[in-house]
Amino acid sequence: MPPLALVGALAIGLSLGLLGSGGSILTVPVLVYLVGQDEKLAIAGSLGIVGAISLLGAIPCVRRGEISWPSLLFFGLPGIAGTWAGAFLARYVSGSVQLLLFAGVMLAAAVLMLRPAGPAPATPKARRPAAIVLDGLLVGILTGLVGVGGGFLIVPALVLLGGLPMRLAIGTSLLLIALKSTAGFLQYLQQLHAQGRDLDWQVLGVFVAIGALGSWLGRRLGNRMPQAMLRRVFGWMLVVVAAFILWRNLVG
Repeated sequence: MPPLALVGALAIGLSLGLLGSGGSILTVPVLVYLVGQDEKLAIAGSLGIVGAISLLGAIPCVRRGEISWPSLLFFGLPGIAGTWAGAFLARYVSGSVQLLLFAGVMLAAAVLMLRPAGPAPATPKARRPAAIVLDGLLVGILTGLVGVGGGFLIVPALVLLGGLPMRLAIGTSLLLIALKSTAGFLQYLQQLHAQGRDLDWQVLGVFVAIGALGSWLGRRLGNRMPQAMLRRVFGWMLVVVAAFILWRNLVG
């Protein structure tokens, strides 16, 4: 496996540990352009890798009580169903189209990351459960269709729509990513099995191991580094990677 791919695996874990999101945004490009997998295998593998790393990262949050179980119910269960549906729909979409959609998602995430954060209200106004259910379903469909865990959408949704403090939102996001990614991963496994294809389980194992280490480091660094700076660096990195994907698929 190329050394740069191992660096990418570490960056995936760091992103999840620092921000509670961004793992899949990095995993798909790393698997496609550094490991050399095709789009379908990379998207399926991304869900498995990020799901496993997120679950390992969520365990300490569960122990510390940093999980909002009502949000897990109202946002997470529809998200799991949406992820399954999105992964099912993906069989009718070509891999190149999925990558273009993925690049669009990256640019949208970059806008969210780079946009100046306004003053957060002391007590965010929570939306009705029905609205949160719909949000969870839509984020889930996006997760399954383009292979992202959706953390960059889940965290703002839990804070702004669900009224959660940031610490609870990050912990809940990690557990939601693990559950939703597992649902999409199982659907993709069915599709690959029907096509007589299989994932490279050795690559998945290496990425999970290194990514888990990166997630642990990210959680420790996150207590010492300004979150605003991390968001800006991550946002510009998304812009660069999205531009590269668009160039490779539209020009290259």
